[in-house]
Amino acid sequence: MVTVEEVAALAAALPEVEEGERHGRRAWSVRRKVFAWERPFTKADLKRFGAVPAPTGPILALATEDLGEKEAVLAAGEPAFFDMAHFEGYPAYLVKLDAVAPEALADALEDAWAAKAPGELVERRLRER
Repeated sequence: MVTVEEVAALAAALPEVEEGERHGRRAWSVRRKVFAWERPFTKADLKRFGAVPAPTGPILALATEDLGEKEAVLAAGEPAFFDMAHFEGYPAYLVKLDAVAPEALADALEDAWAAKAPGELVERRLRER
């Protein structure tokens, strides 16, 4: 299980990340563009799940560059990554923190960061690795 504190540490290790709030929850941004945020389910979300049980535990939302990237991430079959009706047509997906491997989350966070970071910052990160 990955905690929100571990998410914060992974995000803070990326260049120019700032922690703030989005709808009263923790969020991480690069140059004022949010790439990751805590995303608990609303009552409307829970209702949309219907007879299917909603995932439990802490949920994180991660931005993608576009819908094609989102589809590719979800098609890869990582069991901790999922979508829901509220996110249809929106370039972001959800992560079950109690089911994701730390390495998979670190990679996903970096991809989300790269989706929102300016090109020169991403290029610099790639050169430094």
